[in-house]
Amino acid sequence: MGGPADAIIGLYRRHGLAWAADRAAGPFVEAAWLARFVALLRPGGSVLDIGCGAGAPIGVMLTAAGFAVTGIDTSAPLLALARARLPAATWIEADMRELALGRRFDGLIAWDSFFHLAQHDQRTMFARFSAHAQLSAPLIFTSGPAHGEAIGCLRGEPLFHASLDPEEYRALLADAGFEVLAHTANDAGCGGRSVWLARHSGETGPG
Repeated sequence: MGGPADAIIGLYRRHGLAWAADRAAGPFVEAAWLARFVALLRPGGSVLDIGCGAGAPIGVMLTAAGFAVTGIDTSAPLLALARARLPAATWIEADMRELALGRRFDGLIAWDSFFHLAQHDQRTMFARFSAHAQLSAPLIFTSGPAHGEAIGCLRGEPLFHASLDPEEYRALLADAGFEVLAHTANDAGCGGRSVWLARHSGETGPG
């Protein structure tokens, strides 16, 4: 504990409102990927947004499309915004590394959140994804393009990011019962993000 990854929670608690304002002012670059994700959901299905922030634009889009949204985040200021914006949704203050809601969802999202975890914590998340996914549920998340760490900036403070190698992600997904449907590294149409779209097959690998 005490490393740069562990500073993430405090950063988003201190600067969450400023981050939300920046997010609202920026482009909705994930729209095309989210459309692909939504196309895999059953009508009116349940979606777990892991690292939901203030519930916009992703929660807003999903709710408007008729899906039941549950969001988790560690930032109370961001969750307060989400509750005010979408009171019919469910908002839970929780650390994704300890995710254990005791239910399964029709879709899972970890957009611009999962990549803030240290590499060892990322590896353990795939079992948690699987434990919260219905059969055939899509999972979408962002990562880095290759194994390594990077430090960004949030309101003048260092912002940690990490990634595994794409082949390790593929192996972890397979072991957790997910089939990779699409993966694009450094997608120019999505702000340079590396995006994964998978679907829970229920068939776990030998690991």
